[in-house]
Amino acid sequence: MPSLNYVAPTTVNDAVKILADASGPTRVMSGGTDLLVQLRAGRISPELIVDTKKIPGIMGITGSAAEGFTIGAATTGAELGDHKALKAAYPGVVEAANLIGSKQVQGRASLAGNLCNASPAADSVPAVVAAGGTVTIAGPTGTRTVPAETVVTAPGRTSLAKGEFIVSFHLPAITGKTSDAYLRFIPRTEMDIAVVGCGVSVTVDASGTITAAKISLGAVAPTQVPVDASCIIGTKLDDAALEKLDAAAQAMCNPIDDKRGTIEFRTKVAGVLARRTAKIAYDRAQART
Repeated sequence: MPSLNYVAPTTVNDAVKILADASGPTRVMSGGTDLLVQLRAGRISPELIVDTKKIPGIMGITGSAAEGFTIGAATTGAELGDHKALKAAYPGVVEAANLIGSKQVQGRASLAGNLCNASPAADSVPAVVAAGGTVTIAGPTGTRTVPAETVVTAPGRTSLAKGEFIVSFHLPAITGKTSDAYLRFIPRTEMDIAVVGCGVSVTVDASGTITAAKISLGAVAPTQVPVDASCIIGTKLDDAALEKLDAAAQAMCNPIDDKRGTIEFRTKVAGVLARRTAKIAYDRAQART
């Protein structure tokens, strides 16, 4: 078994160079709550761990609802939950991040770690996607910004190239009456993995009519999946619109049978969660001043 080396660079450029020059399996650590468990279980055997937490700006939240928020890749879920302005602007994203593990886990778990672990059941991913989140990625050719939904390509796999890592997330400015929500179904009351997760963001006009919406499901396919939101745009989320949303969510499901739920069960729950999450997001959007 190869020896395990650990480095903690203090600049983005140093981290990129270390990752690009590595000859063996490498892992980036922004939180470590998944990485360390996988190491101890023997599921992964990297030769090098690159800890990014000492890079200035990699942790912390800047911005406002009017200009959008930039969240450092290694910012913890606990920090998200304590940030009043972010919580008010993006309650769904914060709800999702604060469902990851226990209070102790939330003191280390990060959005970048949750995304790049590439679990189909990741809680924060559908919420960030629904909110229109983007990620800034540093690499040997510079930085690039991409939609969050393009990062995960398969269970345990991402679109990041050799030498690349996520440095920050960006949530767009809140325009008009817009809000979001996240719900999941789990067998237990807490600290469990989503059987189905759903993130929804909606924008309404002064009359309460939905003018824009984005919906993302988790744990019902190899990656997070979008739901066609056109069925609720132009409506006031009446019963007919909710029925169409239920059907649209179920149509996007491609789950597996396992001990946590059958294909039929997960598909049914996806429709129910889409309805409930959309209603919460809709009510929140209407309450915006």
